[in-house]
Amino acid sequence: MQDKDPGQGLTRKLWSRINERGDFPLLSDSLRATISAMQADNADITPLVHIVLSDFTLTQRVIRLANSAMYMAFGGNITTVSRALVVLGMEAVGHLVLGLKLVDHFQQSHLQLQRLDAKLELNRAMLAGCVARKVCELHDVRTAEETVVCTLMRQLGKLLCIFYLEHEWTCIRELALARGCTEDEVAVEVLGVNFEALGEDAAERWGLPAVIRQGMQPFDPESVQLDPGAALERERWMQAVATFSVQMSRSMTIAGGDIALRERRMRETVQRYAGVLSLPPGSLYDTMEQLTRERASQLIQEIDDLHAESCHGLPHNAERTLRQGIYELRSLPSEHDLGPVLAMASEAMLAGMRFSRTIVFVRDPRRHAFEARLGFGRGVEQLLPQLRFNEVFSVDVFHLAITNSVGIFIENASDPKFSVHIPHWFRDAVPDSHAFVLLPVRAGKDTVALIYGDWNKAELARSILPEEMAALNELARELGRFFGHGSRVFPEFH
Repeated sequence: MQDKDPGQGLTRKLWSRINERGDFPLLSDSLRATISAMQADNADITPLVHIVLSDFTLTQRVIRLANSAMYMAFGGNITTVSRALVVLGMEAVGHLVLGLKLVDHFQQSHLQLQRLDAKLELNRAMLAGCVARKVCELHDVRTAEETVVCTLMRQLGKLLCIFYLEHEWTCIRELALARGCTEDEVAVEVLGVNFEALGEDAAERWGLPAVIRQGMQPFDPESVQLDPGAALERERWMQAVATFSVQMSRSMTIAGGDIALRERRMRETVQRYAGVLSLPPGSLYDTMEQLTRERASQLIQEIDDLHAESCHGLPHNAERTLRQGIYELRSLPSEHDLGPVLAMASEAMLAGMRFSRTIVFVRDPRRHAFEARLGFGRGVEQLLPQLRFNEVFSVDVFHLAITNSVGIFIENASDPKFSVHIPHWFRDAVPDSHAFVLLPVRAGKDTVALIYGDWNKAELARSILPEEMAALNELARELGRFFGHGSRVFPEFH
C-alpha cells in the first residue's frame, strides 16, 4: 500500500492543478456527454448528432470522413451528419469526436504551446494517431476511430504531465538528459507513477468505455507467441496498434534529421510489430513510408523544426512568456473566478522567469492577514499552511512589499544587508530561498494579494532585467481588476 501513496498524491495534485486552471473540467464534461450519447439506444442518434452539429469543425470532419475513400463502399455523397452516423456507425463517430476534442483541448492551451517540449509531444501524439488510422485501413477500417482514441489516450498521461505538472516535467527532462535515457524511464522516480497510470486515471474519471481503457494498455510484441495464421483478440490487437503507433511516430522523427537512421528505425519497428498486427512487413513499411510523404509529412517537418530549434539553443525570452500570460489574463472578464486567474499568473511567472517556486498570498480581511493559498514548484503544497503573516506593519520585506506600488527584488537573501529584514516565520519555512521577488496586487488603494517567486539555488539565480521587472509589475497590476477594488473576498477562491 505504501508504494502507491506517492502516485496517489501525485494524481490528487494533478487534478487539483487542473481544476484550479478551470479549462480541463470543460473538456471532461464534453467527453462525458459524448460517451453518454454513444451509449444511448442505437435507434436514437439525436444526442450525438447535436454534439457534432454544435461544432462546425466537427461537422465537417465527420462528413468528410464518411465520404472518404475508406468508407466509400458503405455510402458516398453524404451531406448530413445523420446520414454519416448511419454509414459510419455511432461508435466510429463517437470515437472521432473524442479524439478531436482531446487534441483540440491541448492545441488551444496557447500559453503552454509557447514551449518547445509541449509542441513537440503534442505533434508526436497527433502523428501517432495518423499512424494508427493507416494501420487500421490495412486491417479493418471500422476499428480506426476507436484505435486512434486508444493511441491518443496511451500518450495522455505524458501530455497531462507536460501541460499541468511543469516543475515535475522539468525534473524528468533534466534527469533523462543527464542519464542519457528516455523521459518514460525516469518518470516513476520523479512522479511516483508512470505516464500510463496518469492516462488510465483520466480514462477512469471520464468513464471511457472498457474497450478504450483496455486498448490503451502497454503491449510487448516479444511477449506474444502466435500460432501460424492466428490473430490477436480485438483488445490486444488495439493495444498492439497503439503501442506500435507511438513507437513509429518516434522512429519517424529522429532528432537531427538523419534520414538513413530514420529509415532504419522505421524498419526495425515494423519488424517487431508486423507479426502481431497480422500484416506483411513489406506492406506495413510501404504504408508507413507513404505516410511520411502524405498528410503526416507536415507534422513530421514541424517536429524536425522543433528538434532543430531546441538543438540550436535559442535563448529563452522571459519577457515574451510573461506578456503572453498578461495577454491571456486580459482575455478574461473581471468577474472570472480568482482560482484559475491566480494560477495562470503564477504559472506564467514560473515558466517565464524559470523560478523554482511561485506562491500567492491573498489578504483575508476577516483575519487581517495575508495567507498563502496557491503555489507551483516542488514541495509547495506542504509549505502553504506554514506561510501566513499579519497585515499590521512590521519592519520586514513582506510588509514593505504590501505598502509598495511595485515589486521588490532581493537578489541575495543571505546577504546580511537584506537577511535582517526577512522575517523568521518565512526563513524557518523556506530556508533555501536564495533570491526572490515580491509583487503587490492592488485593487484601488488596497493591497489584496502578494505574489512571491524565487530561485532556490545560487546557480539558478540571476538579476531581473528592467523589461522583465516591468512585465512582472504589469502582470500584478492586471490581477488587481479581478479583485474589484477590494470588494471581493477570498472565500470565492476556495
